[in-house]
Amino acid sequence: MSEKESPSKELQYEEITPKYSNGMAILILNILLMAASLAAVIFGAIRAEASSSALGIVLIVVGSVFLCIVSPIIFAGLKVLKPNEALVLTLFGKYYGTLKGEGFFFVNPFVTAVNPGNTPLSTATVIGNDAAVPAGKNQAQVHSYSKKISLKAMTLNNNTQKINDQLGNPIIIGIVVIWKVVNTAKAVFNVDNYKEFLSIQCDSALRNIVRLYPYDVSGDDNEKTLRGSSLEIAERIKAEIQAKTEIAGLEIIEARITHLSYAPEIAAAMLQRQQASAIIDARQMIVEGAVSMVEMALDKLNEREIVHLDEERKAAMVSNLLVILCGNKDAQPVVNSGSLY
Repeated sequence: MSEKESPSKELQYEEITPKYSNGMAILILNILLMAASLAAVIFGAIRAEASSSALGIVLIVVGSVFLCIVSPIIFAGLKVLKPNEALVLTLFGKYYGTLKGEGFFFVNPFVTAVNPGNTPLSTATVIGNDAAVPAGKNQAQVHSYSKKISLKAMTLNNNTQKINDQLGNPIIIGIVVIWKVVNTAKAVFNVDNYKEFLSIQCDSALRNIVRLYPYDVSGDDNEKTLRGSSLEIAERIKAEIQAKTEIAGLEIIEARITHLSYAPEIAAAMLQRQQASAIIDARQMIVEGAVSMVEMALDKLNEREIVHLDEERKAAMVSNLLVILCGNKDAQPVVNSGSLY
């Protein structure tokens, strides 16, 4: 095999089922053999003391070897698994197989269970169905010594990040990712720590996707934004993470944005900008409505022939109505008791 092909082969681990037997049957058989070995030792001691027979010495040796060496080795091969748990087994450094399914099993006593994901994470918090395991640079590290790999759906809640959006505005964003292990061989042998690997890839994917979108609408009403199109962007983030973690045998079930805001240094300025934009939109709507009302008033006056107005009087009336309708304060009416001229 050439040197170019060897790296790709190292990443082609697939799950295999190891050879195993019924654990309960082996346990009962081992206990019976232990009882027989103990009886053999006692009988051999009595026989050797009575007649110094070689058979008695043989019984003592065989029974002692089984009780002290063979029986404990057999006990080491007994494995108990709960639902949605797995054991990745190696035999003298070689991948032996993955034991899955709830029950009581007996496997080769010399195999060793491997789980690199039991070391503390550096930047994430992994939450299982029962308890949370926090880990971070400023958090106390919690060590887990379980060699079993959980196949349950788990939650990865990374710390919030400061990222520049498409327009260069710094924003604070955080995501939560629902994931599970689907290929234990890839998770154990293809990466150093699959939990930390997932955390790093989530940060990278989030940064790559966020920089492609603005925080809010900048001009085109149909453009996708982080605030208005969170579901579509979350799907893109999920696809990006899935593509990056395929090598680790992980399945990304769901990804959602949990926190989104402007960075503190520009939050006040952006709030003023949003307020100004809202005021402009409101004023535009008020002016459009006022013009329509003035036009309707003039049409009704002409239609019903209540009063005949020349152009100068129409201009004065329009001016007065627009001032009243568009003003942000209540108008003070002035009663004219005389002529307009």
